[in-house]
Amino acid sequence: MVTLLGDALADGRLTAVEHSERTEQAYTARTLGELTGLTTDLIPAEGQPIRIDSRSLHALFGSVRRDGRWVVPVRLPVLAVFGSVELDLREAILQRKHIVIEAAVLAGSITLLVPDGVQVNVTGRMILASRDLRVRPVVDGPVIEISGNLILGSIKAAAPKRTWRQRVKGRIRRGG
Repeated sequence: MVTLLGDALADGRLTAVEHSERTEQAYTARTLGELTGLTTDLIPAEGQPIRIDSRSLHALFGSVRRDGRWVVPVRLPVLAVFGSVELDLREAILQRKHIVIEAAVLAGSITLLVPDGVQVNVTGRMILASRDLRVRPVVDGPVIEISGNLILGSIKAAAPKRTWRQRVKGRIRRGG
């Protein structure tokens, strides 16, 4: 990112003042979202160093899974009609600390696999729907909010299972 800004300064696409401001913003950025806006006016979208796939996920009478290393946009639309959507966030990069999944579920399901420390909140309307949230959030950790409408569907969120050794260490720290 900083190398790209240096090249833009050398080419004359940025002034010295703009370069120093953007470089400082790059070094002090705390989220991916703060970095994405630094180079949008310098190179086309396909050449950006950080690309965010904000396409919605649709599961119509089937299943869709997104996993591996991917960038989670601030708002992610998800549609599950008689289908299932699975989002594995364990290796994903969250664009911000607060992510909103805009769900539209009709007789379908959404499953989230989240790393330890991520909090999951369901704020959407649920009509004859169920939720099963088995996460271990931490104070000031990332928050995944699920909004929208869920009719005859289910939401599940789970953190990775702890090993026997991790469970024993947790009990020893708590004193019992």
